[in-house]
Amino acid sequence: MGNRTILGLLVAVTAAVLAATAAGSSRGAANPAWIVVSAHPNGGRDLQLFRLLATGGEIHQVTTGSLPAISPGFAPDGKRLVFSRLGSGLFVVNLDGSGLRRLTSNNRDSYPAWAPDGKRIAFVRPYKQQWRVFMVSPTGGKARLVPKAPPAGRPSWSPDSKSLLIPSAGDLITVDSTTGKIKKYAGLQLDTQVSQTAAVSPDARRIAYVGPRVPTGPEDCGEAMCPQYGLYLANIGAPHRARRIVNDAGAPGWSPDSQLLVFAGKGPLVILNATTLKTTASIDTSPHIVAGDAPPVWQPR
Repeated sequence: MGNRTILGLLVAVTAAVLAATAAGSSRGAANPAWIVVSAHPNGGRDLQLFRLLATGGEIHQVTTGSLPAISPGFAPDGKRLVFSRLGSGLFVVNLDGSGLRRLTSNNRDSYPAWAPDGKRIAFVRPYKQQWRVFMVSPTGGKARLVPKAPPAGRPSWSPDSKSLLIPSAGDLITVDSTTGKIKKYAGLQLDTQVSQTAAVSPDARRIAYVGPRVPTGPEDCGEAMCPQYGLYLANIGAPHRARRIVNDAGAPGWSPDSQLLVFAGKGPLVILNATTLKTTASIDTSPHIVAGDAPPVWQPR
């Protein structure tokens, strides 16, 4: 084989490697790890959805409008979001803000959660004076009550999409995602007033939630100290080992690998390792103020 032939082969191989590397980098750039939050634009009143990289950097507004956009949830493909618009219903939108489409028209539909298999979206709606679980197709159509499911807070899905895990009556209850028939009580002790946004890890092994703690501030709420809250973490299976891990935090969300928690801290957005309980990032979102009443959501990989 001549020198020119060898040189030609080396050039071809090098070009192929560079092309593959570029393609890999392009795919990574096209599908970064975004976190989506509900925040007050420039500190204003009406909440809207924003996206930012888990590594920090520029924050991008996703939704606009006169009605608040809250409670985002990612599609399994990581390209779309479902969210609640207060006073209007549930909507689906592309991550870049395009393709906005209405799913429901009940003005109190809340906490939508997209099934891992992509086929259904679970959410809660007032029904006969109780918050009950409903289902709707990602393409729209009539929403359906999950008939046997008990009154519930924000629903989470099991990894196989066959079950829902719902905070209800101070516990986390696993129900059949079609019938709502109760499968299992976790045996947790959740505060019914503030645990309705409890977040189940994607692997369905741990739960993070906001709960009350012993007040330590001045007696400035009438004759008593104002209530104070903390972020708690517990195993879903026994032993639960529930413990307070952060004081004064907003509702938490999980990373796709169930290793990190993200929540609104006292100003920045905080990312915390759920095993070591150490902060791995503190992300400045100014001039936009992140709301703490619904969990941020992390883009699936």
